[in-house]
Order: sequence, then C-alpha cells, then structure tokens
Amino acid sequence: MTRRDGRTPSQRQLRVGEELRHSLAWLLERGDLRDPALQGNPLTITEIRVSPDLKNATCFFTPLGGASKEELDEIILALDRAKGFLRHELASKVNLRYAPKLSFEFDQSFDEAGKIDALLHLPQVAADIAQKEPDPDEPETDD
Repeated sequence: MTRRDGRTPSQRQLRVGEELRHSLAWLLERGDLRDPALQGNPLTITEIRVSPDLKNATCFFTPLGGASKEELDEIILALDRAKGFLRHELASKVNLRYAPKLSFEFDQSFDEAGKIDALLHLPQVAADIAQKEPDPDEPETDD
C-alpha cells in the first residue's frame, strides 16, 4: 500500500485508518443511514487511507454480493450525501484533533485479484508451471 508519491504510509496513518475503518463499518452496520440506496446494499469497508496530516480520508468499500455500475454510482452518491453525518459520528467515536474529510471509492482490488487468478488458471500458464526448470541448488537424483 504505497501512496501516490511512492512513500509508504506511517504507522500513525495506518493505525488511524484502521480505527476509522472499524468505526465506519460499525456505523454502516448499525443502520442509522436512512438513504434507500444504502438500505438494501450491505457494504464492506475494506480500507481507509488517511493523508499524512490526518485531515483527509479515502474510504474504499465493496458491496456484499456485488453490484452493477449503476448501483455503484447510486451508492457513492448516497455515501456522499451522508458524508457530514458520518464525519460527525466518527468524530465522536475516534479521538482525533480533527475529524477527517471523507471521500468514498469502490475497491477494485477484488476484481483485479479475480483477473489474476483467472490468468493463473489458463492452460498455457499451467503448462509453463508444469515445465518448471530444475532448481540449481537442489541435488539431481537419478530415478
């Protein structure tokens, strides 16, 4: 998990992000949001990336059971409408000097992992793996 500038996040950023993730997941699970787009779609908060000054947080989510592109757009709009409420609730749950500004993005890492898994199970790749070159450190055995 590297930042855009290539540096890894600090331990403080990781700890704060994880604390925010737990609190936000609990808020969404509790069901206080009355938006119809969020009522029928249970969400998983997969990660929260916090800026170095801890004033901005990007929340990555994925809907349980998947969602179409239209449903994802609707969920993002609903989360954007609820930003103020969620920020206020997080401020009362997490002890920080400033409550971070929230932005929401769909987590595409599961889709990418699925694509990589599909590639690894292609017959051409399986044949390459089966024809593994012998390890030079292993002693050869005559069978």
